[in-house]
Parts: sequence; structure tokens; C-alpha cells
Amino acid sequence: MGQVTAANEQLKARMRELGLTQEELAEALNTAIEQMTGRRGTVSARTIHNLTTGKTRWPQAKQRLALEAVFSCTAIELGFTPHARSPVDHTPPASKQNLGEEPVLRRTFLTTASATALTPLTPDPEPCTDGSGRVGQSDVNRLAARFALIIANDNTTGGTCQVEQAALGLSQQAIHLQKTRPASQRVRGRLYGLAAAFTGSALWAAIDGGRLDQAQQHLNDAIALAGLSGDPAIQFRTWGHAGALYRNLGQYTSALAADEAAKRTRSARDPLYASLVHARAAVHHADLRDRQTALRCLGFAETALERADTDAPRPVWLQFYDSAEFHLLALTTTTTLGLWEQAEAHAHQTLAKLRPDLKRNRALTCAYLAHAQLGQHEPELAVGTAYKIPAQARHGRTARLLNAFGHRLHTLAPDSPATREWFGKELL
Repeated sequence: MGQVTAANEQLKARMRELGLTQEELAEALNTAIEQMTGRRGTVSARTIHNLTTGKTRWPQAKQRLALEAVFSCTAIELGFTPHARSPVDHTPPASKQNLGEEPVLRRTFLTTASATALTPLTPDPEPCTDGSGRVGQSDVNRLAARFALIIANDNTTGGTCQVEQAALGLSQQAIHLQKTRPASQRVRGRLYGLAAAFTGSALWAAIDGGRLDQAQQHLNDAIALAGLSGDPAIQFRTWGHAGALYRNLGQYTSALAADEAAKRTRSARDPLYASLVHARAAVHHADLRDRQTALRCLGFAETALERADTDAPRPVWLQFYDSAEFHLLALTTTTTLGLWEQAEAHAHQTLAKLRPDLKRNRALTCAYLAHAQLGQHEPELAVGTAYKIPAQARHGRTARLLNAFGHRLHTLAPDSPATREWFGKELL
């Protein structure tokens, strides 16, 4: 292949095939790099621009290996040209031992599937072991990279069956490894933790998509696996998903019990975790129409968030929780309580702070904002806000919120031109 002297058409074609924007590809690469190295990558949309225009002919090692993982092909197949002295992955494994960092990363990155082209996965017939037949840290890292990409995909698309099935396949792969290969107790715990994490992602996708029967089965499995892992962060995450499921089932006291279980984990000593569980408890108290306690929990959550060290290393799944997510949970709480002015304020705060890759949350926020504007007797403004939600985002929770919006719109403003417009377009 000749040198890349113009736009990298191979990379651009692969991005079009998977429906990736520059921002989305940057997010997927950064997430994978963090799982493999412990530090979040520094890939930006500008970095991707340089890759697609041909300005960068051969990416840095970590970026290159992350690209290979996302697109499931080599850097050369992506249109890149190695420098004269750059090691290319045609070298037999035995001769790679002295090439430094790249072979270590390659062993974990190269088998990572793209999160944006997720398919159900089965256990690898020949897992990467250390040569003795034992499962090693490289297997853990390989699965951890796939988990990072599952998270990135969920952030973009929400609760699709595709995400659910892919996560279940990866959970089965982690269980298969620990069942069929000897491993240290530490590695075995990590495998149980990853199995719980993948099952938790399947659980969350099922909840988000309204598939509550499947979600209940996933919850039982996730709780058992989280307990076997001994990982307090995974246990915290699983109880958080349990609370979400119980809320969707209308079992609000059970949702609060799940919050209490999360508070008892060691992870809840971290102010960031504590803030998250307080914010979730606020939502569940609002469901029980306990306004005073709900607002008090929001205060606790905000105070804890202010005390949190946001630069401290934490699991990739917790990256979603920041000031924007706090305001989204506060928006959910105040919407349930009918505090429409407060809800609108929280919605605008969320939209101002939300990361661009969290497309599902942006759609949810717009749906909640439409409810808040309707609650303040502004049907035209509310309908305009609802129309901003793209068609591809109108599924799962967002679709349910929009259905409820339509019912409220017809009840509160049956003769409004905005109402006729909404139902006219909805029926097309």
C-alpha cells in the first residue's frame, strides 16, 4: 500500500459503515485506552480529523491498537502507513518480546470487538493464556476492553436488544473462562466481577428498553455474580440497577431498599458514589410522594458531589455520573413531584453540561424538558422541544416519556394549535 498523501478514505469508509461521528469514535477509543492502561485516552475530534484527512499517517501505539480493536482489522487495512522503523504486527509472537509496550497492548486490544457493531459473542475457543493453560491478567484486560466498548455503545444508543445480547454473550465468556481454566483467586474474582458487569449492562439495557421480564432474570444472575466477585464497586452498580428495575415495576419501597444496600458497600464511602446513591434515593422518595425527603436527598447528593475528587481513578461504568447526571436525576425527581419550574432549571443545567457522546441522555432530558414546559402552560414551547428529539432516539424510556407527554398535552391543551400539530404529525 502506498503512502497516505490524501484523505484516508479507508478509515472514513469504516466510520460510515458503523455510523460513527468523529466525536463518537474519539469516545470509544478513549474508553478502551482507559481500560487497558488505567488512564483515559486523550483522543479528541481533532485527532480523528487528522486521521481521516491523512495528516496523521501512522497513529501512536495506543491509539492505533484501539483503532484496530474498534474496527476489528489492522491499522494498514484502515489506510495507515507505518513509518520505516515501526513494528508491524506481521512478526511471529515469539519475536515480539522485545518490542516494548506495543505487544502487551496488542494482545489485549486486538481481539476487542467494536461496540458500535455489537453481535452476540461466544466463548473464545483458545483464550489468551500465559502458556501454562491458566487464565491470566491478559484475559481480564481483553474482556475489560470489551466492557468499555459496551458502555460507550449504551451511552450512544440506549437499551437496545443488540446491546443486551452482546453483554450476555460476554458474560458467558467470562464465566466460561473461570469454569474451564485454572486461575489465581484474584483473577477468578476479576472474572466474576466482569461477568457481573456484563450481566448488569444486559440488565440495564433490558430496563431501558422496557423488557422487564428479561431484566428480572438478569438481576438475579447479576446479584449472584457480584457477590462471588467480592468487588464492592460492582456490588454498588448492581444494587443501582436493582433500584431502577424495582422503580419500573412500581415497587418503590424495594427500590429504596436497593439504595440502602448500595450505601452499605465500601464504595459508598467515596463521595462520588455517595452522591449518586443519594440522587437515586431522591427519585424513589419522589415516587412515594415524599417531597421533603426527596429534596433533602438531592441536597445530600449535591453536597457530596462538591466534595468528590473527580480526578480519582474509578471504574469506566461510573464515568456517566457527573454534574450533568446529577441534574438529570434532579430533573427526574422534580418532574415526578410536579415542581415544573425547578424541573426546567435542572433540564437546562443538564443540557449545558452533558457530554456530546451521551445521546440517549440528551434525548431523555429534552423529553423531560417538554413535560416541564407543558406543566407551565406553554404547549407551543413544549411541542417545539419534543420535536428536537431525533427519530432514532425515540425508543425505550424516551418513547415512554413522549407517549406520556402526548396524553398530558391532549388533557391540558386539547384545543391548542400545538396539540393539533403534535397529533397530526404523530399519526403520519
